Amino acid sequence: MSLPRPLLAILTSSVLMNCGLAAAQQTYPNRPIRFIVPYPPGGPTDIIGRTVNERLGQRLGQPVIIDNRGGAATVIGTEIAARAPADGYTLLLATITTLAVNPALKSKLPYDVQRDFAPVSMLATQPYLLVCHPGVAATTVGELVALAKSRPGKINFGSAGVGAGAHLAGEMLKHMAKIDVVHVPYKGSSPAMADLMAGQVSYMFGGISAVFPHVQSGKLRALGVSTEKRSVALPHIPTIAESGVPGFATNTWNSLVVPRGTPAAIISRLNVEVGAILSDPGVRERMQKQGIEAAPSSPSELAAYIKVEMARFDQLIKAIGLKTD
Repeated sequence: MSLPRPLLAILTSSVLMNCGLAAAQQTYPNRPIRFIVPYPPGGPTDIIGRTVNERLGQRLGQPVIIDNRGGAATVIGTEIAARAPADGYTLLLATITTLAVNPALKSKLPYDVQRDFAPVSMLATQPYLLVCHPGVAATTVGELVALAKSRPGKINFGSAGVGAGAHLAGEMLKHMAKIDVVHVPYKGSSPAMADLMAGQVSYMFGGISAVFPHVQSGKLRALGVSTEKRSVALPHIPTIAESGVPGFATNTWNSLVVPRGTPAAIISRLNVEVGAILSDPGVRERMQKQGIEAAPSSPSELAAYIKVEMARFDQLIKAIGLKTD
């Protein structure tokens, strides 16, 4: 029995399409890959991206080119990635701000992080380091809290901008310690850090790799790390939870995602390669020296983690009444 011509044409087209897709996956990658980092060059996120991209290019046999698209709390670079073809040739280094904070903070985003992106792997986690200007009369977190309570509305803290992960860490401290302090947002961590060292703001949270060199030089004073456990890189610095604010725990994290619809075989290949890179002792040691912990995961583990973090920051932002639009 012969099939009707219309049905035969549809079946033939479907077979050819599937064959073409299979062939594309087998030859992936056959051209350079764009790796969007939604921050300017030089920061901790960019450092992680460059640590991964060079080795990923070597393993895939094609250049993986960093494309820094900073601005708007990662929204600019993230939108570019969301609109890219789902073919494995556009990767996004997504952060806590990208995937957990912005969806809770901004009612209007030009994309939906759950609808428009597919998880590949967690890349790294890093504690925030709470630092203050040496002129602040506090050498511990407990003393900083006591100082803030004695001077309500007079102590301020800086951040890279409203909605940045470090800003939310500051809001979490304010909320949990029940202190009345003033947030001073900047357009990036560098100007915030400059004003902190100049004494224009009293304290701030920052990634260890960015702020600890200033602690070593004596320009800043370290008060505590933000995670539940002490940092392997800085074991002598107590956690915020053990030194004044019980239960306080947060960190910054970076992950790899791709546009939703990217073939599963390509996601699996990328996951395997990233896992191998982040399991390399040399890579782990290099990251650890900067206070960064390599943290490869499966796509499903990353998806579950993102949901937990989204819920956590949604709850915090509602509790403090923070919205940017």
